Amino acid sequence: MTIGLVVHPELCHGCGNCVVSCPVNALRSSEIAGGKGPTDDVEIIMIVEDGEINLRNSDLCGKCGTCVETCPVDAIKLEDVE
Repeated sequence: MTIGLVVHPELCHGCGNCVVSCPVNALRSSEIAGGKGPTDDVEIIMIVEDGEINLRNSDLCGKCGTCVETCPVDAIKLEDVE
């Protein structure tokens, strides 16, 4: 088994803390690095759409856990995935 990002959409309230805090997202988007959501079409790990988190490119994740630590409702985790 490998460790990967797992989202629990039923817990997510769409705050975007995970998107903004992710160092990979920040490196790929100047808007995210500035504390906003991306306005350009860049490859990022996650984004808030329609009020909940969506994983776009989880393969880019370095598994640092920053997104997990900043989520106030435990909606995103690093867990064993098959």
